[in-house]
Amino acid sequence: MTKALITGVTGMVGSHLADFLLENTDWDVHGVCRWRSPLDNVEHLLDRANRRDRLFFEYADLNDQISLVRVVDEVMPDYVFHLAAQSYPLTSFTAPIDTLETNVNGTARLLEALRNARDRVPGYEPVIHVCASSEVFGKIPADKKPEGGIHEECPFHPASPYAISKVGTDLLGRYYAEAYGMTVMTTRMFTHTGPRRGDVFHESTFAKQVAMAEAGLIDPVIKVGNLKSLRTYADVRDAVRAYYMLVTVDPVPGEYYNIGGTHTCEVGDTLDALIGYSTIKDDIRVEVDPARLRPIDADLQVPDCRKFKAHTGWEPEIPYEKTMRDLLDYWRGRIAKGHEFLTR
Repeated sequence: MTKALITGVTGMVGSHLADFLLENTDWDVHGVCRWRSPLDNVEHLLDRANRRDRLFFEYADLNDQISLVRVVDEVMPDYVFHLAAQSYPLTSFTAPIDTLETNVNGTARLLEALRNARDRVPGYEPVIHVCASSEVFGKIPADKKPEGGIHEECPFHPASPYAISKVGTDLLGRYYAEAYGMTVMTTRMFTHTGPRRGDVFHESTFAKQVAMAEAGLIDPVIKVGNLKSLRTYADVRDAVRAYYMLVTVDPVPGEYYNIGGTHTCEVGDTLDALIGYSTIKDDIRVEVDPARLRPIDADLQVPDCRKFKAHTGWEPEIPYEKTMRDLLDYWRGRIAKGHEFLTR
């Protein structure tokens, strides 16, 4: 039986990837999570996990080498999707050491566990996806943005401790491929969103606030940060399909790819779209919250994805409008269940 290991399975991307693999393959899916990880994003899968129906939760932590070695040795996965990280750029400004430790050293610990297993077991050659981020490119001035978007060879200029950590993650993936001949590929996924997106990200906090205002839980005032940042959006469900194709369509050790959507707009346009879908759109006001502003913002995130598309044939399929409507409906659904939320 083919086995996939997903680190960060309880996150937005990890949970959607588990959904995709369970629906579209016959693989066993082993999801790595910490004992304290919130299970909200995989709540719909818990019955399946309890029955051990091709879904298994494995408890480990990127900051604990022994736990990673144990999981790798017990599962011996054929495919590894390394998605776990401290993934919130704004949080990284207040917790830079934790961000660097988890994302850089945590990635090294996982790759070492896989390398050691490979060295011990003849013929064991896992295919490994290391997830970096478009944030590695950082703050690119408009007059220096390449025609056609940010391509793979653009220089790194990270604009947050999170972005710096993802530079390390990116380089580690390529290093293990080049130094040890491991089949490791690295991706820089640009903005991707949809249901289960964490409420610390701009489009999701907009959607959550709109849904809370509709329900009368807060005043109809949407608090925002920088609305001028330019982003290209992809749907998370397209993103996980891309990750599957990355490891199954002629994987090339050491390669690195930009992946992203096709809808480019300012953050403020996304806010306007979400307000436009609201049942109380005429009552909503917008207010800048200084706490939501980053010290430095990677504010020109437009990808050139030709390399990945040419190699795999992947194309995004889900329209931006559906992504945003589904995100808003996700928050409406959670609120309807009576969940309590921080107003962030």
